[in-house]
Amino acid sequence: MRPLAWCSRPRNSAALLEGALVLDDRVRAVLERLESEEQRPPGVAVEPTTGRFLFSVCAPQADCEVLEIGGGHGYSTIWLGAAVRHLGGRVLSLERDHECIADWRRNIADAGLEETAELVEGDARETLPMIDDVFDVVFLDAANNHYEELFRLARGKLEPGAIVIADDVTLHADTLRAYAEARQADATLLSTTVPLDRGLELSVVLR
Repeated sequence: MRPLAWCSRPRNSAALLEGALVLDDRVRAVLERLESEEQRPPGVAVEPTTGRFLFSVCAPQADCEVLEIGGGHGYSTIWLGAAVRHLGGRVLSLERDHECIADWRRNIADAGLEETAELVEGDARETLPMIDDVFDVVFLDAANNHYEELFRLARGKLEPGAIVIADDVTLHADTLRAYAEARQADATLLSTTVPLDRGLELSVVLR
């Protein structure tokens, strides 16, 4: 009996995925510098374990288009960029703070990710409506009181299967409980709170 074509896997897919799961020396060096106590800038948004979680979500996806709302100093961007570049993905990061923007550009360059990660400067509430792309993953790590508005602005850029990850939902539960509850009550999403570090609300778009 002739095997079904859809059961087979391209022979080079394992090698491609293996490459995608490896952090090269430049990426590792910048991450370690930003993680070190004396170099860690104020406001670094995510813990290393959250960075690895983001990496694990994005790395297996071919041509993964990532929207990062709140790029900060570039730490989480580096995790995201390192995850997607080997399989043809890219990261579009939004940031408004001028000091963060300068650090972001320097850190992304040091990590060798200039061709993978792009920065849009300005308030995401103003820049998001001007972006026409469709995204596979959204990482939301901006001002907590803007999460609901930012989610609404990003929602139209997501198709079924897309993933939204919002940070800080446990750390800032007083502010973000309503955000998490609204996502979990939304019939177009499958959403759950991941008890990792500062708390992540992970929402999968169903329709």
